[in-house]
Amino acid sequence: MMGDMIKFVSESNITIAEVMQQINNNNGGILFFTNKEHKLVGCITDGDIRRYLLSGGNISDNVFSAANSTPQFATTKAEAKRLYKTNNGKAIPILNETGEIVSIYMGKEMTGAPKNPIRIPVVINAGGKGTRLDPYTRVLPKPLIPVGELPIIELIMKEYQNYDCKDFHIIVNYKRELMKAYFYECDEQYNITWHDEDIPLGTGGGLSLLRGKMNTTFFFANCDALLTSDYEDMLKFHRENGNVITMICAYKNLSIPYGVVEMGKDGVIEKMTEKPSMSFLTNTGIYIVEPEVIDDIEDGEVIGFPDIIEREKAKGKKVAAYPISENDWMDMGQLPELEKMRIKLYGE
Repeated sequence: MMGDMIKFVSESNITIAEVMQQINNNNGGILFFTNKEHKLVGCITDGDIRRYLLSGGNISDNVFSAANSTPQFATTKAEAKRLYKTNNGKAIPILNETGEIVSIYMGKEMTGAPKNPIRIPVVINAGGKGTRLDPYTRVLPKPLIPVGELPIIELIMKEYQNYDCKDFHIIVNYKRELMKAYFYECDEQYNITWHDEDIPLGTGGGLSLLRGKMNTTFFFANCDALLTSDYEDMLKFHRENGNVITMICAYKNLSIPYGVVEMGKDGVIEKMTEKPSMSFLTNTGIYIVEPEVIDDIEDGEVIGFPDIIEREKAKGKKVAAYPISENDWMDMGQLPELEKMRIKLYGE
């Protein structure tokens, strides 16, 4: 097995957490499994993992708790191309006469499939000072800091436009006139409604400025995070489960480069783990929200959106998390992440 193909193939005796790391590394959204004879025995996609975890599964479970044991495959490239077109753009393994994977068709020469329109409003919270990006934010508001050819806020807006979301509501405060001036001079015209926050209201309080102006489900996003996941599936999950808020969360995989020791009484070493890995869900700062949530925020109330979530839960309303791959989340809230995002979007 040569080249990049090895990134897409694994033995089957691994956990879902390990699979998540491999899928993040191969950027293909899928992993295939072979037995000791190197024959194809199954596959798993990031969607399979998401559905398994949402049903109550655990990331420490064996992969075949969530995997497909009868994956599609081809024996020729021509057949692989045909299957690729009907398989939602997922990779197709090409097998030899003994069932071994000899190639994987990735559809490189095909353009991306158009997204199904969802056409709901997008609210972007762009009023913060961006202190983690100091000193750049002494000159520019955080949303206008460029990542490659475009500022982060425009990259975010273009991702929503892929799903025909055209109505943008932008909450602004710090250096807001620069924000408005940029879009006034922008080559591409956007349908933007500006909401001026005269005093800082936190990551959630600014939504009170939209009272009476929002009568449908909407996306609510911080201005420093970009998702490349399936927005249509997020909205479907939100509606089918009757949520008032759906928090989009990414699984973060963290490897500790040291041996970890658990100590008991009198310094007795109870357990040692060499370079353990941890996986946990983290808030991306992107949500799907029902308009009734706005009515629960007082005018001028200073509050973070996580506190709004806790308040909605206390009222008995349904709040849920929608998990995505770490690889589908780009966060530019800190300086080291800016270059990583640029490389991911534009290449080296």
